[in-house]
Amino acid sequence: MNDSYRHKGLRRKLAAEVRSKGIKDERILDAIEKIPRHFFLDSSFVEFAYQDKPFPIGSGQTISQPYTVAFQTELLEIEKGDKVLEIGTGSGYQACILLELGGRVYSIERHYALYVKTKKLLGQMKYSPKLYYGDGYKGLPAFAPFDKILVTAAAPSIPEALIQQLKPGGMMVIPVGKANTQVMKKIYKTGPDSYEEKDCGHFRFVPMLGDKAK
Repeated sequence: MNDSYRHKGLRRKLAAEVRSKGIKDERILDAIEKIPRHFFLDSSFVEFAYQDKPFPIGSGQTISQPYTVAFQTELLEIEKGDKVLEIGTGSGYQACILLELGGRVYSIERHYALYVKTKKLLGQMKYSPKLYYGDGYKGLPAFAPFDKILVTAAAPSIPEALIQQLKPGGMMVIPVGKANTQVMKKIYKTGPDSYEEKDCGHFRFVPMLGDKAK
């Protein structure tokens, strides 16, 4: 796992590009500059790691565009110590960003091969989110309530189970829609059984899938 001066220089450029697109939270930009994104891609694709683009990681999944990662994270307003549920571990890159911001991260991945691969990688990188293999639609009720919930795949609608696992006063960021593009929604839980939502632009995500998969 080589992290060279060249890689670090490419990360500085990537952070500057993400800043130029409107991300203002310097903690997120610092995390992008710190975390070696090329570790999350096959070594054959290191040249692609510091482009502001998504990239396939296997199992029909992608590592999200860095700007999208930053945008979702900024919407979530992470504060140190927040208990955060991430739906869709994927490569683990987003979880590392959340950890750098001081979140206590619980993350679910439904593709077993990806879950195993990512758990090993994050251990090697000395990051320690609590990772689970399971169905993201069901969340992690045993560990609820959560201060924040981040969904990194497109849901056809807002899952009721995730709303129930969000504590009153908490927030969820989720891309919603069945078409090729989704609306990024910021959900504020206003009471035990009530919430408000705000639309925050259009993005494109792989679909959120139910049940567990090999």
